[in-house]
Order: sequence, then structure tokens, then C-alpha cells
Amino acid sequence: MNTDLSGVNWFKSSHSGGQTDCVEVAWLDTGSVGVRDSKNPTGPALIFAPGEWDAFTTGITDGEFQRPA
Repeated sequence: MNTDLSGVNWFKSSHSGGQTDCVEVAWLDTGSVGVRDSKNPTGPALIFAPGEWDAFTTGITDGEFQRPA
């Protein structure tokens, strides 16, 4: 599937502190979420369905992706 992402508004987390090595996110008109590497804005992007994105962000909030000690 090819999705035209040229006109979307990409943004970084406010926690990035303006660093260049960040992940950027875009809310797409379809309800999906685009994710790309800020160092390669013309490179590939991942597209997540709304439910997938919700599951991911919930997992982050719940500590599901913490590295084992």
C-alpha cells in the first residue's frame, strides 16, 4: 500500500528537546498514524491503524516495553 504523506504535519514529542535523532508522528486523515525517522524525512514511514497505535501507546504507559533489569 502506498500512501501519499507529502502534505501531512509531522511532529516530534515535546520530550525530544529539539534533538535531531527522534521519531516523528503524523495524524493522518484516514485516522491512521504515520511514524518516521526524523533523520530521514524522505525515507520510508510506518502506518499504524488507530487500534494498533492505541495498543502501542497503552503498552508504553503501562511499562510493557521496559528493558529487563
